[in-house]
Amino acid sequence: MKKEAPLVSVIVPAYNADTFIERTLNSILTQTYTNIEVLVVDDGSQDRTAEIVKSFVEKDNRVILLKQKNAGVAAARNLAIQKSRGEYIAPIDADDIWYTQKLEKQVQSMLEADQCVGLVYAWSVSIDENDAIMGIIDIEHYRNFLAVEGTVYPALAYTNFIGNASVPLIRRNCFEQVGFYNCELKAQNAQGCEDWDISLRIAEHYQFRVVREFLIGYRQVRGSMSRNYISMGRSYNLFLSQFRQRHPEIPSWMYNYSASNFYFYLSGCSQLCGDYWNSLILLYKGIKLDSNQIVKLFKSQFLIKVMLKMAGKPIMSLMGLEHDSWYQYLKKTFNNSDVNSVIKVTELQETINNPPQGLHQRYDRTELQRWLEVLEYSRTVELSIKCYHQK
Repeated sequence: MKKEAPLVSVIVPAYNADTFIERTLNSILTQTYTNIEVLVVDDGSQDRTAEIVKSFVEKDNRVILLKQKNAGVAAARNLAIQKSRGEYIAPIDADDIWYTQKLEKQVQSMLEADQCVGLVYAWSVSIDENDAIMGIIDIEHYRNFLAVEGTVYPALAYTNFIGNASVPLIRRNCFEQVGFYNCELKAQNAQGCEDWDISLRIAEHYQFRVVREFLIGYRQVRGSMSRNYISMGRSYNLFLSQFRQRHPEIPSWMYNYSASNFYFYLSGCSQLCGDYWNSLILLYKGIKLDSNQIVKLFKSQFLIKVMLKMAGKPIMSLMGLEHDSWYQYLKKTFNNSDVNSVIKVTELQETINNPPQGLHQRYDRTELQRWLEVLEYSRTVELSIKCYHQK
């Protein structure tokens, strides 16, 4: 007798999400894996979010609308989990999208795994307001950096290779073991790393698996929470300091390199918001923790971009334009491509499965070497855990 497919509870926190919530819900409801319930939590929205979700509730009985006063993304996710019935929990933010086989591939991976596996992740691509894939996709980066499995918490402390909150499929038992999303971060004005924090806490008790396919579209929009770099900086410092207290045995160089990489990420967010001085300060903090970042900085030409944008900002302000309008105009002019050249997820996946000869590595050797050291340390931890359980 064929076993019934397990129920997956999709949880969607939504705050003033009327711009993209319809596309998000369509991407969920058109999944090839159909045994799902979709719990959307309206976190005190002041726009048409609830109205749009209600139209889906009327058409599809798998969709459930919950409402609460504005309490933050962690509280919204927690409410959905508490009201859900599924064996697996699949979070997705209200502006992201899933490609059609996302849940099917992850559920299959989970069913093939032991109970010690608590989370299955997959790969994401960044998308713009029109769902088009953004930027150059470094295939070798995915093949070498984003395929970590097993005991992963040291590697996950080093960098959030999961990528974003819309990625994981989580076994329900995990929340009973480690608790829910951390609402204290919002209380301390430190939202932004709730998904990294919960993944790291799960990784301390469970193994991870990866589906090596692009299954998530992670939307990049100006003004989104992922650009609230000040709050994210506080969030990172709070949750990782708690993790460090639990794991003083992890070498200090790993924590230093983790913080340095995150400062560089925040610097990028800062310059996108036009706060160029703070972007430079964050770069300095990152280099102070890891002097090898200087090589990476000059290779990427990021510093030159920041300086050019800083020089042009006063002129743009006088003209009443956005701080980097001139840079965006030049970028579009020199990178102008027709509709036929838009990158497709299927093409990316084909490149992963059959990499072309002579594919160049875009990351530097130092970064790769460090990542290999992190993975080696993770394997050592995994072996020590296995030896402990065998005694």
